[in-house]
Amino acid sequence: MDWKFIEKYIPLYEKAAWLTVRIGLAGIFFAIALGLLCAVIQYYKVPILKRIATVYIEFSRNTPLLVQLFFIYYGLPKIGIQTDPEVCGIAGLAFLGGSYMAEACRSGLEAVDGVQMESALSLGMDRWQAMRYVILPQAFSISFPAFMANVIFLLKETSVFSAVSLMDLMFTAKDLIGLYYKTTESLFLLVLFYLLILLPVSVLGSLLERRMRYAGFGA
Repeated sequence: MDWKFIEKYIPLYEKAAWLTVRIGLAGIFFAIALGLLCAVIQYYKVPILKRIATVYIEFSRNTPLLVQLFFIYYGLPKIGIQTDPEVCGIAGLAFLGGSYMAEACRSGLEAVDGVQMESALSLGMDRWQAMRYVILPQAFSISFPAFMANVIFLLKETSVFSAVSLMDLMFTAKDLIGLYYKTTESLFLLVLFYLLILLPVSVLGSLLERRMRYAGFGA
């Protein structure tokens, strides 16, 4: 193990790690928003939109992120839509993650007893208020384990961003291996930085999951 090499290139990995985290968090944010929208559409069974949401979820979940990135980065410019690598990465992660988040949210919504909505409406709430104050808090508690699993999954999926010239952790490792043939050292740093990103998320998710359990939900 060449420790001098590791010490020299740690700053390069730090820069790549911040890029990975920034794009990952942005993609996850939009994935949550898209997933919640699709889940609510399916929950209320909005006629045409429900079909569109279902097609999107099946298409997104059954195609690899790498193929989706290639389509966004290399395919869309053919019809005049230009994207830079960062926007491509965020869009690809949001498109893939939205379908997984939608299924997690939908399962949580459907697990809440229908009488909850009826009770909220009988108290004078409209459907939006009932969803916001009664249904969603319970659904989020139920689906939180799946939600955190999806967050970790999407952060790991950032490893394919190097395919669209993003200088993330994987791109940095492959670049150093190609330049200096320091495979062991480069992969050691790659694993180390992914652990530094993912392990705190996993531990935090476990702690939050235990704190959010109530009345048997999530047990």
